[in-house]
Amino acid sequence: MSPSAQQPLPAQAHAQTLAESVVQSVDWVAIAPPTIAAVVGLAVLVADLFTDDRRKALLGWTSVAGLGAALLALLPLLDGDRATFCLTGSPDVCSYAADRFTLVVQFLVLGGALLTALLSMTALNDEKKTLPAGEFWFLLLSSAAGAALLPASRDLATLVVALEVASLPAFALVGIRLGDRRSSEAALKFFLSSVTATAVSLLGISFVYATTGTLHLTEIADRIQNVDAQLHTLTQAGVVLTLIGFAFKTAAVPFHFWVPDTYVGAPLPVAAYLSVVGKAVGFSGLILITVVALPSYADVWGPALVALAALTMTVGNLGALGQRSTRAYSAVRLLAWSSVGQAGYLLVPIAAAAYADDTDDAQRAIGSTVAYALMYAVVNLGAFAVAALVGRTKTLNRLDDYRGLHASHPLSALLLAFFLLCLAGLPPGVIGLFAKVTVFSAAVDAGLGWLAVVMAVNVVIALFYYLRWTALLFRARADDTEGATVAEGTGASGPHRVPAPLTAALALTGIVGIALSGAPQLVLRFAGIGLF
Repeated sequence: MSPSAQQPLPAQAHAQTLAESVVQSVDWVAIAPPTIAAVVGLAVLVADLFTDDRRKALLGWTSVAGLGAALLALLPLLDGDRATFCLTGSPDVCSYAADRFTLVVQFLVLGGALLTALLSMTALNDEKKTLPAGEFWFLLLSSAAGAALLPASRDLATLVVALEVASLPAFALVGIRLGDRRSSEAALKFFLSSVTATAVSLLGISFVYATTGTLHLTEIADRIQNVDAQLHTLTQAGVVLTLIGFAFKTAAVPFHFWVPDTYVGAPLPVAAYLSVVGKAVGFSGLILITVVALPSYADVWGPALVALAALTMTVGNLGALGQRSTRAYSAVRLLAWSSVGQAGYLLVPIAAAAYADDTDDAQRAIGSTVAYALMYAVVNLGAFAVAALVGRTKTLNRLDDYRGLHASHPLSALLLAFFLLCLAGLPPGVIGLFAKVTVFSAAVDAGLGWLAVVMAVNVVIALFYYLRWTALLFRARADDTEGATVAEGTGASGPHRVPAPLTAALALTGIVGIALSGAPQLVLRFAGIGLF
């Protein structure tokens, strides 16, 4: 071989070395939870082509089993932190991390998706003509896969992809009712506002990338501290614009306007899914962006989150307080506004992390947010489960439709009362009280006493509408007679039979809520976060 033929070898060797440096390792056990949800979703979509209408319920049970398998896939990851998709030249720089934070949030989103699936089986059976089963299960599992991927994302590209994989199917789920104008309008409003927020956040992410030259969160945290002075303003703009996108996902005021109409227009299980899993997606992304990637810019995002928290809890609780009991869908609207108010409470510890003296204090603050999110997920899904039960016979789902529920469904009335008291933070809902105390402590420890006062005022406001709804459950109807009372819980052939999936959802949320109220310290211990 001539010497000239050998000359390109150094260049080829350099190219080979460069290629090897970007080759990433794959830990299939670490990525199993979102992967299982995605694979089962594809399998259900294909199986729908070969399943006749009489056996569509099998698709639902397959989806429930898939989500259960995804939850079980978390067990092998409890032994220790794992990471994958790491750069060969920098094994500490990874795109996917299965640490304690990831596992807790994945447990929340996959568990929430599982309970949503149980609620959805009843809804699909009741609305066979308007809800296509195969498409519904595919979209739900796809969104759950994206939601499970997001807390594990450790670079901005994976974070954005996971966020959109979780969000795009949710748009379709909101508008999946065939021929329903209200559902289509809700989906369009949700889609347009979300796309705008995503575009703004992508612009912010591009600014951050331009100033740091990397997408990995840990590298951003290191490099952003040494940004050239001329790029400081660009970096600050990138931080603020990125926060706006995630503020929309968390339904923080003033980016909350889509919530009430979207919850009302969506099938009730989808509204429950958005209120819990959608929120978990937004808050986990917000934590990763602020606490992991941008801790040195806490002076920018800290005050912004403090203001958002105060504004969000106030507007949300006032919106819930203003719901009239005779208005159509007022029960769902109250839960929608309540979820906005709860988002304000969830923002408090994240904001407090900006004022923490050290990483341990910041970690405790983030643990408070995750613990509160776990409590909120259980009891809010339980409240939606009872709303789904009432909505089967009272399609307008007004607050007034819950008057005297104890006479027709005594156990459901007791469960809903318990869930509402948990959300209010009153005994016997000890887990709700415990979660609120941890949030108060995070604010006080960070020196945000005035924010704790604002939260206390909002808790009092929330007490009024939660207790008003609770009182309705045990109050006799205005036209109540013995026959009328019985009619509330009976059909032509006797008492209304509660479907097994709906019964399972009620039982699971009730048992978990009661168990956690008996041992509330387990929540904070389980939510111990290891992000640092």
